[in-house]
Amino acid sequence: MQLNGETIVVDKSEKFSTLVRIGYFSRAILYSVLGLIALTSAGRIGEGTNGIFQAIREFPLGAAILWLMVVGLLAYALFRFASTALDVEHHGTDSTGWATRIGHAGSAIGHLALAYSAYKFATSGSDNGGGAQEAASGVLAVEFGGIVLGLLGIAFFATAVFQAKKGITGSFMNRISHRAPSQTRWIGGAGYLARAVVFLIIGWSLFKAGFMSGGSDQIKTLGDAVASLAGEGIVFTLIAIGILAFGLFSLVLARYRIIPDLGAEGRVPSFRA
Repeated sequence: MQLNGETIVVDKSEKFSTLVRIGYFSRAILYSVLGLIALTSAGRIGEGTNGIFQAIREFPLGAAILWLMVVGLLAYALFRFASTALDVEHHGTDSTGWATRIGHAGSAIGHLALAYSAYKFATSGSDNGGGAQEAASGVLAVEFGGIVLGLLGIAFFATAVFQAKKGITGSFMNRISHRAPSQTRWIGGAGYLARAVVFLIIGWSLFKAGFMSGGSDQIKTLGDAVASLAGEGIVFTLIAIGILAFGLFSLVLARYRIIPDLGAEGRVPSFRA
């Protein structure tokens, strides 16, 4: 019976690992397309996140790619929620660990919004409702909703700090297989630094909407945050290159990221050797 129990655990871990890798692959598509749009299409980058999904929809088999992204982005969001609630990546319960885990919750929410936008484009060809802004408006309508958005903005600030720290120190390499390409350290570093800037912009928009009566229409998603830098010359170009680098880095992660195994009860993980 114990043998069967171990087999079930392996099956769960393999399915978990596969879903997470699909998530990283979806993230690779998202960031790569955003970086390319930012570098090559000034008009489309002004469309923000909608411009990304519209560009993907115009690819050959674009609708199928969007559906893959819906599944992948949902899987990645669930992975980040599990990192927050169950500490599947062993960040711990000290102040640094909780800050990292709360940042993962913010990332999870952001990727849920992206999954919803991908779903809207896959089913109807547009997201005219503005998924993130619509959701934020609903949050603001309830009691203490502004506080929730403001705190989410602070979570993005914390995440931005950790993203920048990862980019500078290269600590992310600890969870990547040694078989990964040798350029991974520098591609990932550039990507994390660019992502830190984008997260700061998103965090500030949430902070203003929650604590400064900025209104839900001012909340920026991933594409909107990059588009807001379009008039900043060399800064915009560097961020666009960094975002493209993060897309390539995510592709590396889809293959070489060390994914935690699920434990015997599906809650307590252990890293693969």
